[in-house]
Amino acid sequence: MFIAAIATIGSAVIGGSLASKAQKKATNAATAAQTAASDAAIAEQQRQFDATTALFKPYVEAGNSALARQMDLNGLNGPEAQQAAIDAIQSGAEYGSLVRQGEEGILQNASATGGLRGGNVQGALAKFRPEVLSSLINQQYQRLGGLTQIGQASAGGQAAAGGAFANNLSNIFTQRGDAIANGALANGQNQANMWGNLAGTVGWAAGKGLFGQPPAGGGF
Repeated sequence: MFIAAIATIGSAVIGGSLASKAQKKATNAATAAQTAASDAAIAEQQRQFDATTALFKPYVEAGNSALARQMDLNGLNGPEAQQAAIDAIQSGAEYGSLVRQGEEGILQNASATGGLRGGNVQGALAKFRPEVLSSLINQQYQRLGGLTQIGQASAGGQAAAGGAFANNLSNIFTQRGDAIANGALANGQNQANMWGNLAGTVGWAAGKGLFGQPPAGGGF
């Protein structure tokens, strides 16, 4: 009987060990597959985010540059920057073209009406350039404002993409952590089941009286 009990227990140990190893291998394989899948998902999320950032980048940069130039025109970056911005407009081709055409028009009109040397003509000429410059400053500010709005909208889109990226990564890492934790729990449960089954086998053998008394001298 004792030999039968030992054989029964040995069979349970070997069978339980093999089953536990097989279950552990399967659990580890499933965990590795989940980890690999999460790595692939992270890489794809990163690729998408980088692509989105690259698409928004020129608009964001244009908006930043436009905002800085608006601040120059407003004097928010100091009087020197404001004067430099005004001088740039005044020395630009658009200002020169408008002044030339306008002054020629004033002079031609005065010549046609015989008032070329009149005070009204001189007054008109004196006011014309400042009015053109003021108009161009306002136009430039409005044009820059359009670019600033585009940059602001693009920055908002970029921020939204970043938030979505962070949320997706958080979900992926949570799923990955759950998979690893579940794998560890499954392996632990497999070990517990193996030892539980072994204890049950020993108890069953004892209940059947298979242990009996070992032969004298300790032999089987």
